Amino acid sequence: MELTTRSNDAPKGAQTLLNGLSLVRLVADGLKEAPELQRATGLPRSTVHRLLQALKSEGYLRETPVGLGLGPTLIELGFGALSSNPLTTVAGQHLEGLAARVLDTVHLAVREYGAVLYLMKIPGQRGAEMRSRVGLRMPLTRTGIGKALLVDDDAAGWVERWRAEAPVDMTAASPAARKAGATAEGDFVARMNHYRKGGYSYDMEENEPGIRCVAAPVRDASGGIVAAISVSATAPYMPADRMRELLPLVQQVAAAISGEMGYRSAR
Repeated sequence: MELTTRSNDAPKGAQTLLNGLSLVRLVADGLKEAPELQRATGLPRSTVHRLLQALKSEGYLRETPVGLGLGPTLIELGFGALSSNPLTTVAGQHLEGLAARVLDTVHLAVREYGAVLYLMKIPGQRGAEMRSRVGLRMPLTRTGIGKALLVDDDAAGWVERWRAEAPVDMTAASPAARKAGATAEGDFVARMNHYRKGGYSYDMEENEPGIRCVAAPVRDASGGIVAAISVSATAPYMPADRMRELLPLVQQVAAAISGEMGYRSAR
């Protein structure tokens, strides 16, 4: 796992804070043991040990039967962040109504640090569970809700993001794989152009086998995309005909949330 750091230009005295935040992020990403954290950060063993002790004492991390995990302080702060986010406040009632109507899983997500970040999830009532959860980050180009967040980007931006997230077999060095990758890339751009014109996006089991979704962007007073919503279900409950039937409803709910966020359509 490659550690992304912004510490080169950090003010004097801030390095310890940034190192501690990096450890929290890596634990959130799945690292469980101090040696793994040391290798990922390149920090001295003693520094990692000292930072972990401080983070655990303040409740940011905790020991679990399977290693390090996020602590109760982060849960408290996370709920505080969600409750103070106007998006979740505005969208909540609309999404609850949508979920009750469709009986499928409903999501609200934003684009953060080049990924989808889920802010809300209302599980469906058909028994199937999917791996999405509040706080999880997922690829933009492989999820329906992520593609809805991307529809305002230009083709160059779509290609750059697709290449960063493309499956390994699409970016391998062999000529056959390169050819397949180019075809998949071109297909992705063509689909994104179609989605941009329609103001929606689909996930046709690209992110999770057997899971499909219909998504639409949410805009604010500036006209920019600030979030997206989606309805997701297993393929038997989401055939192509039903996806087309759901699309106007999903767009209607996204428009209602956008209106409360100050967006006014030019039409």
